[in-house]
Amino acid sequence: MLARNAESLYWIGRYVERADDTARILDVSVHQLLEDATVDPDAASRQLLSVLGIEPPKGAVLDVWSLTELVAYSASNAGSIVASVTSARENTRGAREVVSTEMWECLNAMWNAVPERQRYSRRVGPHAFFSFVEERAAMFAGLADSTMSRDDGWRFLVLGRSVERVDMIVRLLLSRSGDKASSPGWVTVLRSAGAHDTYLRTYRGALDASRVVQFLLLDRLFPRSVFHALVQAESCLEHLDHHSSVRVGATAEATRLLGKARSELEFLRTSELLDDLPTRLKSLQDTVRDVGEAVSHQYFHSAPWVAWTNAEVGA
Repeated sequence: MLARNAESLYWIGRYVERADDTARILDVSVHQLLEDATVDPDAASRQLLSVLGIEPPKGAVLDVWSLTELVAYSASNAGSIVASVTSARENTRGAREVVSTEMWECLNAMWNAVPERQRYSRRVGPHAFFSFVEERAAMFAGLADSTMSRDDGWRFLVLGRSVERVDMIVRLLLSRSGDKASSPGWVTVLRSAGAHDTYLRTYRGALDASRVVQFLLLDRLFPRSVFHALVQAESCLEHLDHHSSVRVGATAEATRLLGKARSELEFLRTSELLDDLPTRLKSLQDTVRDVGEAVSHQYFHSAPWVAWTNAEVGA
C-alpha cells in the first residue's frame, strides 16, 4: 500500500472518531448548561475547552452559544467538529482508490450538508447538529465495516479510530479526575462516552466513581473503553508488521508503546485504580501522542530524495 493512502486512511479514522466524540461530549455539556441554572456557563465552557485541548478566546465570557460556535461550527478552529469533518472528507477524496464509493459518498454528503444543518441548528438548538454528526459517523463506521476488505487499508483505518478513541476517553476522565465519588459529573462522563446505558446494565444501576473509571478504562467487552481500543490498535499493528518473526522484544516503537500501556492496565488492581488517577491518565495521553508519532515515522515518512553530488566528476 502506498504510504500516502495508508496515512489518509489512518487520519480518516481519527478525524471521524474525533468529530463523533466531540459531538457526544458537546451534546451532553450543552444540555447540562441549558437545564441546570446553577452551573456557571463560562467556567463549564472553559473546562470543556481544556478537555478538548482548545485554547479559549481571550477576554471573552463564554456561554452555550459561543461554546457551540467555537467547538462545533468554527471552520478555522482545528479541533472543531466542522474542521474534523472537512479533514476527513479531504483525506477520503485523496484516497478514493482505497475506500469504497459508499464511504466517500457518506462523508461527501455529510460535508455538503453541514452549512444547512448549521443554519437549522442555530434556529432550533444545537442538539440537531450533534445528532446529525453522530448518525453520519455511525453510518460511516457501518459502511466501512461492510464494504472494506480486512486488509492493510482496513487496519490503518481502525488503528486511527482506536488511537483517537483512547485519547478522547482519557480526556473525558481527566476532566473529572478531581471530582468526589458521588459527584453527578460521573454520569456526564458516561453519557459523553455513549456508555451510560451499557454501564447501568453491567453494574445493575449502581453508580460509583471507581466503577465508572473501571468501566471506561478496563472493560474488555465495551468497544469504547480504553483497554479495548488499545487491544484493537495493538492487533492492527501486529498484522501491519509483516516482519514480526523476531525472538526478542517488540519490532517497532508504536507496538512497544501500545503493549506497555495495555499491559499496565491489564494487570492493574481495581483497588488501586483511583490512586494517582490524573498521573495515570496523563501518561496514557502522552502514550497516544508518542504512538501517533511512531506510526507516522514507521509507515508514512518516505525516505528523502537523494541527489548525487559531484556527478560530473569523471564524466
